[in-house]
Amino acid sequence: MRLFKTLLLGTALTLGAMPALAKETVIWWDFLSGGDGVRMKALIDGFNKEHPDIQIQGTTLEWGVPFYTKVRTASAVGEGPDVMTYHLSRAPLGLEENVLSEITDEDLATAGLERSDFFEAPIDAATKDGKLYAVPFDIHALILYYNADLLEGSPYLDANGKLTGINSIEDFDAALAWAKEKGVETPVTYQTGGEGGVWRVFYTLLSQQGGEFVTNGEVLSGDNAEKAAKAIDIMSKWRENGWSPEQAEYEASVALFSAGKSAFQLNGVWEVPTFKDLEKSGKLGFSWGAVEVPPLMGKRATWADSHAFAIPNEGDKTISGEKRAAVMTVIGWMEKHAIGWADAGHIPAYKAVTTSDEYKAMEPNATYASLAEAAVFDPKTTITGVASPAYDAALNIIAPAIQGYMSGADAVEQIKADLQDKLQ
Repeated sequence: MRLFKTLLLGTALTLGAMPALAKETVIWWDFLSGGDGVRMKALIDGFNKEHPDIQIQGTTLEWGVPFYTKVRTASAVGEGPDVMTYHLSRAPLGLEENVLSEITDEDLATAGLERSDFFEAPIDAATKDGKLYAVPFDIHALILYYNADLLEGSPYLDANGKLTGINSIEDFDAALAWAKEKGVETPVTYQTGGEGGVWRVFYTLLSQQGGEFVTNGEVLSGDNAEKAAKAIDIMSKWRENGWSPEQAEYEASVALFSAGKSAFQLNGVWEVPTFKDLEKSGKLGFSWGAVEVPPLMGKRATWADSHAFAIPNEGDKTISGEKRAAVMTVIGWMEKHAIGWADAGHIPAYKAVTTSDEYKAMEPNATYASLAEAAVFDPKTTITGVASPAYDAALNIIAPAIQGYMSGADAVEQIKADLQDKLQ
């Protein structure tokens, strides 16, 4: 009995001398609601189940200006999260505000990642002066949805019911005119009454001409002004001809397509789950597809942005040591499990997922994934990006021009007058 007690005491002393299993809590902020929010929560739950030593504590805040204002304020006083979602189009402003912590190659190695693992466009958008400030999670971009039933009998469907024959603005206009003649209420729908939809279509048409919104510190300088005016005039023509809706808010623009009243929709990849779900439940009522926006203006280019993971500074400091390693472990796991995010319509920025057999089996996602090579991000300025002055100009200047209140050339002059002084 004495020997047994001695053994027990020795075991207790040994266990007491061993360090307890370290557990890191990673404070996470995102702005993801709806289907995106559901999918991200599932990813967080999956990570937490696999990593008892690292637990993500997630909080979802309001998208847009409220989120970025909260991040800026919290970071300045050292009360921000350990990791957050971030639009890469907002990175220039985040850097100016000293919000974003550099993510080094050593950090990436901790996550089991390298820069070459990602598509070039989002990595470039996350980089300044050779330094990386966020890890891209996806590419979400404008795509062209089409209603195959409404296009039946036209030159714009091949034998397999896939979109064909649209390789220029003349082709697209002809397709819209054909649809209108066949009684389609609104041949092409997009958010004509909101900043996001107007900006994405405008920026795509500008970029497809080789135009740039900001060049050498100048807004729409030189022939960029003419190209911008041309883009606006095309959008205006669609409205004048009754091909696009009058001042449609976002939900209304989507409803026109889902109700079978539009042959085409210009919208983001994030609506793919909407139509998949409606189709699965038998509530859609027509065959559909989605493709990379054709080179309507001569060049492959389409507006794009990325959700990315960023580490905020905490005042003049940033997280380090085991906490930083835990954050990078989270980021690495998320990237390698991004197939769960691809289901939301987004194109994974991590190439190993996008080139996987599992992703290639996802349609129409795999069809439009080619746009990763033609993605054009907003200029690296503080006046562009999500919830920016450029978006305000899209709503207050470009949208009225589309409605016929001014010409494209006059709209461009107003944009330049409104934004040039704000450019830093």
